Amino acid sequence: MARTLDLERHTVRKEAFMEAAQRLLQTKGYEAMSIQDLLQELGASRGAFYHYFDSKQALLEAVVDRITDAALANAAPVIGDAGLPAADKLTRVFSDIGRWKTEQRALVLSLMQVWMSDENAIFREKIRQRLMTRLVPLLTQIVRQGVAEGAFTSQSPEDTAMVLVMLIEGFQNRALELFIARQAGKVTFEDAERYFVSYLDAFERILGAAPGSIRLIDESTLREWFG
Repeated sequence: MARTLDLERHTVRKEAFMEAAQRLLQTKGYEAMSIQDLLQELGASRGAFYHYFDSKQALLEAVVDRITDAALANAAPVIGDAGLPAADKLTRVFSDIGRWKTEQRALVLSLMQVWMSDENAIFREKIRQRLMTRLVPLLTQIVRQGVAEGAFTSQSPEDTAMVLVMLIEGFQNRALELFIARQAGKVTFEDAERYFVSYLDAFERILGAAPGSIRLIDESTLREWFG
């Protein structure tokens, strides 16, 4: 019983550190946020922090995992809806994730700064691998359904899902570059919109889906970030 209670206390305390870090990421940014800030926020000791995390970056990775869990949790009911066609599932999943990012805009912008830093190359690779691990099984399920419906063509749904995740990763990097360029006035909303259309075309071609059968970002979300 003592071991169970210790595990419960451990889980709650670790979650508290991640919640505090997420708040500080939005208000101070990752670079300005210090471990001492976290300790003051929670009234915790330095020893308590290192009981859960090896470093500030380990905490950041845990926060990103937590955010990913929240985003994918929103998508779970859609993926599990047996009555929803595969193409509509993709539209709903990615549109919902896009709206979730918009709702968490301050946090997403803070993480963008971390992502862009040359010092965080190892962090980027770790997150890339985790996204591959998390997204491939979900997309495989949808691709397999689409093949069964005759909406997609794929000899191997899992391999197709892996290619799609790699395309998504490249898309996210390019979208970040476009966002920065848009903030600097170097590109127009129409430039960003044109890129999203070409990306969607590639997505549909990989799936063998009918043109226009999938929408991965809605107009309001696009304008929120690039308008």
